[in-house]
Amino acid sequence: MTTAREILSETGPIAAALGPRFEAREEQSRMAEAVERAMAARSHLVVEAGTGVGKSFAYLVPAIRRCLQQKERVIVATHTISLQEQLMEKDVPLLRGTLDASHGERWRGEWGPADELRAVLVKGRGNYVSVRRLKQASERQDRLFADAAQKRSLHVIEDWAYETTDGTLSTLPALERPGVWDKVQSDSANCMGRRCPTYDRCFYQAARREMDEANLLICNHALFFSDLALRGEGVGFLPEYQHVILDEAHNVEDVASEHFGLNLTEGRVMHLLTTLYSRRHRKGYLPHLSLQSGETGDVDRAIELVLGAETACRAFFHSLLDLVQSGRLRNGRMRSPGLVENELTPALNELCLRLKRIRESIKNEPDRFELNAYIERADRMAKECRALVTHSQEGCAYWIDASAGDGDDSEFASIRKVGLSCSPIDVGPILKDRLFGSGCSVILTSATLSTRTVEHGAPYEHIEAAFGHTLGRLGCEGADLLQLGSPFDYARQVELVIDRRAPSPKVWTAHNGKKAERSGATREYTDALGDRIVEHVRESDGGAFVLFTSFTVLFAVAERIGAALAAAGLPMLVQGKDGSRSEILRRFRENERSVLLGAASFWQGVDVQGRGLRNVIITRLPFDPPDRPLIEARLERITARGGDPFREDSMPRALIRFKQGFGRLIRSKKDRGRVVVLDSRIATSAYGRLFVASLPEGVPIRVITPGQRKSRDLLDDPHPEF
Repeated sequence: MTTAREILSETGPIAAALGPRFEAREEQSRMAEAVERAMAARSHLVVEAGTGVGKSFAYLVPAIRRCLQQKERVIVATHTISLQEQLMEKDVPLLRGTLDASHGERWRGEWGPADELRAVLVKGRGNYVSVRRLKQASERQDRLFADAAQKRSLHVIEDWAYETTDGTLSTLPALERPGVWDKVQSDSANCMGRRCPTYDRCFYQAARREMDEANLLICNHALFFSDLALRGEGVGFLPEYQHVILDEAHNVEDVASEHFGLNLTEGRVMHLLTTLYSRRHRKGYLPHLSLQSGETGDVDRAIELVLGAETACRAFFHSLLDLVQSGRLRNGRMRSPGLVENELTPALNELCLRLKRIRESIKNEPDRFELNAYIERADRMAKECRALVTHSQEGCAYWIDASAGDGDDSEFASIRKVGLSCSPIDVGPILKDRLFGSGCSVILTSATLSTRTVEHGAPYEHIEAAFGHTLGRLGCEGADLLQLGSPFDYARQVELVIDRRAPSPKVWTAHNGKKAERSGATREYTDALGDRIVEHVRESDGGAFVLFTSFTVLFAVAERIGAALAAAGLPMLVQGKDGSRSEILRRFRENERSVLLGAASFWQGVDVQGRGLRNVIITRLPFDPPDRPLIEARLERITARGGDPFREDSMPRALIRFKQGFGRLIRSKKDRGRVVVLDSRIATSAYGRLFVASLPEGVPIRVITPGQRKSRDLLDDPHPEF
């Protein structure tokens, strides 16, 4: 039987298909063998594979074998859209073509014909337009939409619907009023199924049939964990599967925690209520309803209840905002239930009862389904609100987010951005039960899952310690472990520069106290930080990512260095001010002298190969702010059981994120450049050397001290004093 290693070897069918472009990689073969074993045994595997290993082929080849030979179904879930597109548009077609070609004859003969491999990209239902609902919204636009921009957005959707081949948001042009999509998207609660007059033309139903017939399903983490959470309630939308591959797995904990928690915002509630009836414009879904009896009393009463629910909604979220502003909640965290009065749940419940009564009297069947969707949404919000106020979900942290908001229409101009949320403090036990205890094999892989590099052949307990944080947080203790380095020559391709002249975060902490420690935005700090950034950016003549851990500091530094970069002819792009993430990344790639200031998402999932990125500047070691409600709750739980929260949680998370930031630079064997660290704690603190030890072996280090430059290997000195 042909093995994955043979297929990926220099004499295999992929090498024959790619010709001179093919490069055999021992790390890739080892990973493929491990994935093959785990799938055969229905066991679990955690693989850290450095950049350039070729992870996707290493898991796709064994996955295809299970699909064709064993007639099993495999789910591949990624965090980023770019990786999903790579898998669907490049990797899977190449492997399918290889299998079907003459040089894949043996592979095909043993595993099965290529046409039996059915790979699909799975998207959530809300990504699909409903032809019936679009037609209905168009017919009723004068009664549904008072804003001219909303009508223009509807017309954009209509024009697009005539041309789209898949009916999903991926090809929809930008809308002036994105909220209009809510009126035309596919929704399970108002789906008429085969009774729908447009069933044969339904984009979602076609995608659903394709998904049910597929054996290789590719989706994002959000969809996968949304399905996993729904399965706990006895529902779900993904078909049964035997294997799960979670790529970019360093994001799994955050995504899973979000989907096993709850979140309710003022904008979300008000969007539903104003869809039913807008007080300002006296339009909406309810006023046009035609009942069998011809009576309007129930509709009038429902409109009154909508207005009452709106008043209750504003009062409820205003009370949350007052609670935050009162100072009673230091960071928005609600440590006990019942801190605010819940008038919203009763108001929504009463509205639901009236809407159910109306539903039985509606003449038009599509309207009954439409109203059913609104009933389900109102009922869900009522239950979520009660659960959040009473803290009925055990093991969760609860908090008020005064920056949350999801309204986009002019209807929401006066709405405060307030939300109430909860998430499991420890998602590991949930995943251990629902994912790792489900009977399917689970493969987790990423370039950053461990906190230090372990020599090949090291005892298992050493490898287990390196992966300890990931195993514990995800509930996959006992999984097989594999750590694979990168085939890149880091000693030749990259230099680590530690600039000790940069201001320590302790400077502004001491100067301005705890408030400054949270924001890091003192003038003294940002001025000094800006000076160092400008110097290093000039040395590389741009081509730089400058990574921040705080948008407050990012914006302050951008203001400080903008003129200096402009004078040097270096275009500056600022995340949060110069367009969407994809837009500023596109602009960065177009000019090799660009300087991009980014936070959060730019630490990971960004791939810029070649000379376009030759300088990555890390402004601060990426520790999580300890006063964020969920993080605070995690640290408190560790302390309560006698553990060390810094060593067990804060440090491992920072190390993994640091490795992600470092990994932005070298994406191919031709890349060259430097990673500059402007946080002197990496050289002066007892834990600083752990950050250096987490990086690939052989990286040369240059340390810049006030008044001099010299090189020294941090790893040779347990107590570096530069």
